[in-house]
Amino acid sequence: MEESAFNALAEAELARVEAALEACGVDLDLETKPGGILEVEFDNGTKVIINRHSAAREIWVAAKSGGFHFRPVDGQWISGRDGQELYALLSDVVSQQSGESVRLTPA
Repeated sequence: MEESAFNALAEAELARVEAALEACGVDLDLETKPGGILEVEFDNGTKVIINRHSAAREIWVAAKSGGFHFRPVDGQWISGRDGQELYALLSDVVSQQSGESVRLTPA
């Protein structure tokens, strides 16, 4: 996949992730930073960083529980480590770090 095509795909997905987080009902602060970075901060001071990594053609998630890498596969973003889908992982880490049960779905 060309870098420009990947960047467009990743930017669209990051916008969907941002919309899903805004709609989830958890009290959190979202900040979009240049270069395809979405920073999520919770009331307890912990953060989740979600960003595109153009060289690897992946979306990366850094959370309290670890780092995760996702590639586009058949219309979804799938972890190369364990096959987990991006929104399932984000649901888990947002639930853990916010202390509230959350189920994120693409917006």
